[in-house]
Amino acid sequence: MNDKENPKRVLHIVSSMDRGGAETLLMNIYRNMDRGKVQFDFITHSARKGDFNDEIIFLGGKIFQISSLGEIGSVLYLKELKKIMSKNNYIAIHSHTDYQSGFPALAAKICGIQKRICHSHSNDWPQGKSYRARLTLKVLQTLIKMTATNYCSCSIEAAEFMFGKKAVAQGKVEILKNGIDINQFIHLNSSRDSVIQELNLPEKVKIIGHVGRFSESKNHLFILNVLKKVIEKDSAFVALLIGDGPLKGQIEKEAERLGILKNIRFLGVRADIPRLMKAFDVFLFPSLFEGFGIVTLEAQCAGTPCIVSDEVPKTTDMGLNLITYVSLEEDLTTWSKEINRAILMKRPDKKMINNHFIKYGFSIQENVPRWLSLYLKDNSTGISNSFNLLRS
Repeated sequence: MNDKENPKRVLHIVSSMDRGGAETLLMNIYRNMDRGKVQFDFITHSARKGDFNDEIIFLGGKIFQISSLGEIGSVLYLKELKKIMSKNNYIAIHSHTDYQSGFPALAAKICGIQKRICHSHSNDWPQGKSYRARLTLKVLQTLIKMTATNYCSCSIEAAEFMFGKKAVAQGKVEILKNGIDINQFIHLNSSRDSVIQELNLPEKVKIIGHVGRFSESKNHLFILNVLKKVIEKDSAFVALLIGDGPLKGQIEKEAERLGILKNIRFLGVRADIPRLMKAFDVFLFPSLFEGFGIVTLEAQCAGTPCIVSDEVPKTTDMGLNLITYVSLEEDLTTWSKEINRAILMKRPDKKMINNHFIKYGFSIQENVPRWLSLYLKDNSTGISNSFNLLRS
């Protein structure tokens, strides 16, 4: 049997395979790589079927659903991980569960898997900054140092948060850019009118768009307050909120309380993000913290101006004069003015967008070889002696 018939397999550990940033990145890589050389399997922690599950099966991957660390505790969690890892011949595991990634890496180490990759996608610790929370984070970071052979991150900010500034300065973290399939955006033939008609919006509507999970980090309450501010002077504004999540019901109630529900469309999870992005007049992304923010790349690739918080890494700027970073400390009037200014901006043409994404290295086609090399190359350059790293 040749290699094409028996590809090497890599196990990814994720929360779920829904349309989040890290998951979208993984699927971009998966679709565009040579699956005759490497195949992906996935461990998820959600009993609900993920948005990408059917496509994963179609592409030849396997999906294993287990309970989360918080649900069953560390002992049973490790047992579940080892059960899957020991029954499949993996050349590597690649964990995307941020500060919990040390547990999959430990299970893989016990199972004799030589390459254990921990990937940081966030630049903040959601448990807070109390002494207990900081101690817990330190313990989890230490576990990663003891068990991982490779550190990866989507940005310098996320790398320094998870692995420390010293590790970044010493070149121990590989920055894997969140590349996107630019062809899905720049070559899409779709009219804004089709979106307006589908959603029954007024002909002269001004669309503020947001794509993101309804969670604390995405700051939807702030989006509502900004929208309320802009419609005080111009009722033509409508916000399209795309995504799902635990806070969606709360946000709907708050929109009703603020009296702006008629100016919002909750669209849920959508597969036609490029089409919707092109219909936005402006993309609003006021995150409280963000490891990278792949949706800001998608918006720029669609030629859409972006108003984002200064918590979003500056490496998201593709040099197209489309993105403006605003402090969350600024008042709502400032955010409102920036939105109105952005709507009047001239949009770059397809050629300029294409050239800038290639120049900045965020085309998915430019990034796939780096991912394959990560899995297939000799691991002598990895952090193979992690226990010594703790003593140094």
